[in-house]
Parts: sequence; C-alpha cells; structure tokens
Amino acid sequence: MKLPYSFFYRDCLEVARDLVGKVLVRKTEDGIIKLRITETESYIGEADTACHAHKGRTKRTEVMYGKAGTIYVYLCYGMHWLLNIVTGKVDDPQAVLIRACEDYQGPGKLTKKLKINKDFNGKSIIECEDFYIEDDGFVCEVVTDKRVGIGYASEEDQNKLWRFIMKKASD
Repeated sequence: MKLPYSFFYRDCLEVARDLVGKVLVRKTEDGIIKLRITETESYIGEADTACHAHKGRTKRTEVMYGKAGTIYVYLCYGMHWLLNIVTGKVDDPQAVLIRACEDYQGPGKLTKKLKINKDFNGKSIIECEDFYIEDDGFVCEVVTDKRVGIGYASEEDQNKLWRFIMKKASD
C-alpha cells in the first residue's frame, strides 16, 4: 500500500522511525526498483543546528517549510544527491533523510541507484507515479544512534539519538 499524506503529517521523529522497513519504489525506463529502507535520520526545525533550516528560510531550504510528503533533494559535497521527505506542518521545517536501504549503504549510493536528482526536489512523494514509498506489512525492530556527518552542529545536537536503524537478526 502506497503511504498516504497522513503518514507524513506527523512529528519527524515518529515518521523517521516508522519509515524503517518501508519500501522505496522507483519506476524507470529500465523497470521497477524496490528497496527496503534500513536507516533514516531526523532533522527538526530552526532550533536543530544540524538541520539545513537552522538559519531560516533560504532558496535551498524553502521546500522544508512546505507540505508534508514533499521531496527535498540537495547536493552534498558537490557530487551526491541526498533524499529527504518533509514531515509535519507547513512552516515547521522538518525532514527525514533516507540514509540507507538493503544493499545500498549511504544516501549518495541510494539516490544513484534510484536515479534521483534535483528534478525531484519539491515534488510530492504521495502524488508521484514513478517514485513513492509503500508499506508491504514488513515489521522490524528499530534501534537509535547519533546522526552521522554533522560535526558542524552543536554538541547537544550531535548527541541526539535521531538516527533510526533496522536491527539485524545478528544484533
């Protein structure tokens, strides 16, 4: 079942946790790609020094202030497109970064496999016909950890357990 608007119109921490185990579906000219989400991170508002919206509205962050379910794609290190989904209320900038899927560790590798780039920025993950997230009923245990790659953020924000990871059977 394709995830509805109501799934994303919730607090970012809830959405990030609940996205673990869901399936990204991408339809391309080469066929359909389905990848199970194994890791996400939450970025919550202007008070979160790790969040792009920390410094307020800019051309880059405007999409984060939009409607829940909006896709936020940005370029990292000038070479990797990273995929985020906006959550919560309009004008309250929150987004979930999709960090990894089974067999694709790292957000840059993931977007490359899915052929996701800046053209998706600002689109709705709910309304897209060629890219969406579905719930296939899979249930998994989720563990938390610190977010990755945010050395620029305050120590307090670096230490928040806002990364959500599918627990492996061997853990």
